[in-house]
Amino acid sequence: MAIASPSAPSFSASFCRTRTETPSTFTRIPSIFTHRAKPRPLTRRLALSARFNKSTSSDAGGSVSPDNGEPENGEPDDSELQYELFHGLSPQRCRKGSPVFVTLPLDTVGPLGLLRRPRAMVQSLKALAAAGVEGVVMEVWWGLVERDQPMLYNWEGYLEIVALARRCGLKVRAVLAFHQCGTGPEDPHWIPLPLWVLDEIDKDPDLAYSDRFGRRNMEYVSLGCDMLPVLLGRSPLQAYADFMRNFRDTFRPFLGVVITRIQVGMGPAGELRYPSCPTQKLTWTWRSRELGEFQCYDKYMLASLNACARAIGMPEWGNGGPIGAGNLMQNLEQTDFFKSHHGSWTTPYGNFFLEWYSGMLLLHGERICREAETIFRGTEASTSVKIAGIHWHYRTQSHPSEITAGYYNTRLRDGYLPIARMLAKYGFTLCCSCFELQDLEEQRMNPVGSPEGLLRQLLSAARVCDIPLEGETSTTSLDHQSFQQVVRMSKFYSYGLEKPSFSFNFVRMDKKMFEYHNWIRFNRFVRQMSDANAFRAKLEVDAMPDTRRSPTSISDVAKFGMGSTYC
Repeated sequence: MAIASPSAPSFSASFCRTRTETPSTFTRIPSIFTHRAKPRPLTRRLALSARFNKSTSSDAGGSVSPDNGEPENGEPDDSELQYELFHGLSPQRCRKGSPVFVTLPLDTVGPLGLLRRPRAMVQSLKALAAAGVEGVVMEVWWGLVERDQPMLYNWEGYLEIVALARRCGLKVRAVLAFHQCGTGPEDPHWIPLPLWVLDEIDKDPDLAYSDRFGRRNMEYVSLGCDMLPVLLGRSPLQAYADFMRNFRDTFRPFLGVVITRIQVGMGPAGELRYPSCPTQKLTWTWRSRELGEFQCYDKYMLASLNACARAIGMPEWGNGGPIGAGNLMQNLEQTDFFKSHHGSWTTPYGNFFLEWYSGMLLLHGERICREAETIFRGTEASTSVKIAGIHWHYRTQSHPSEITAGYYNTRLRDGYLPIARMLAKYGFTLCCSCFELQDLEEQRMNPVGSPEGLLRQLLSAARVCDIPLEGETSTTSLDHQSFQQVVRMSKFYSYGLEKPSFSFNFVRMDKKMFEYHNWIRFNRFVRQMSDANAFRAKLEVDAMPDTRRSPTSISDVAKFGMGSTYC
């Protein structure tokens, strides 16, 4: 049973965090490059038609309602889409909508920081532009750019992506990824933290998060040492700020013109959260039972917890996380801490610990937001932060999987509104996933999960705080039902707003996306979401040497397959 005291003094999160702390100062450094992309000569201009063939799929069925563009029966065919592209835009499509972006493949930039298959990437970008996609999402990995030595940056592959996107008429959203990608060296998409950072973690394992069993998580540097000079004389916060500053200086000509938004990574998977559940497990079918583990057992987190407990005169509360939190796969009703009735999470001790735990995460986000806002101020590129969509215990009282991730969100408390207020304070956009997920499907295998309930709470917080919203899919779902669910949830946010600011990231571009029927569905989805003006009937692009006419029609993409698009 967790320690509790009926006579415990009152307290709030303010005793262990402050919003007025003096920002740390950094030594400005010149931009350092190991490589720089060489501009290729422009030889001619290419007019690219986005007209689709008028032939339709033999097994497509249903018809399109003129009111909402959805089929009356079954899945829509592509006849209307082809007709409108061939003859021009229909009147009902000339309405304001939400731009769609597509996340690039994880292996777009190789281990040495170079762009893979640039010609195939050009063809894919042209196809996306012809479909009306507003732009692409480019993940910029700390482990690739600053791989070998501190403050030695290699931006070559990313510079080439931005240049190609510009030539294809696409915008770019850059995700500054300060986390690990993949599960290990055997993973084909493995991108660890910078090698020099891993060397420092080897010397001091407490730089990594740890749970009560002593298991280390290497996905992200522990936020407990945010302000300490543990990375060869720099703090993690200084390392992130130097990286952002060098990115700004290197890409300055593109900021606000081609690169329109910068998402700042703040934890595992780029999300503002603790690694309470390893990222690779979040896609497993049985993850619905994961309670998560509190990540507060490295010496830096324990030092903060102990100091906060002593500050309120309860030193016995500062020795570690809650007792009786159960095991990862345990039924929450069999735990002392998370059970619905008389669980320790409702006691003064439980409130103290969860206020501290979530407060540390919020303080981490605020520190990085403050640095990013200062660094990118005046560049005309907006900034965003991603919040995790951990929904598998949302219908319970204690929400254990959210609590262990750092979101103090229960049936009795809104844990997302403080985060939205912090983002509003620094002018950040809220990014969240799960837009394609439906309660009906989730509850077939997990009756206490609710992706729609969680998403509505996040969208409501964004509306209350008047901040823009950036939606994402949690998986690469290309079926009609998933696309329509995205449309419905986007309307939930935008309904009634005079100037709704909503955009959507489709995660992610892969081989299946360009298959015939998937491509038809994706084009229709983009048309439903996007402003008609962005749905290009014709596109002029700067042709690169040896560039051939791109296969932008549905039938051409199906014919050429991934031989001419990125794989």
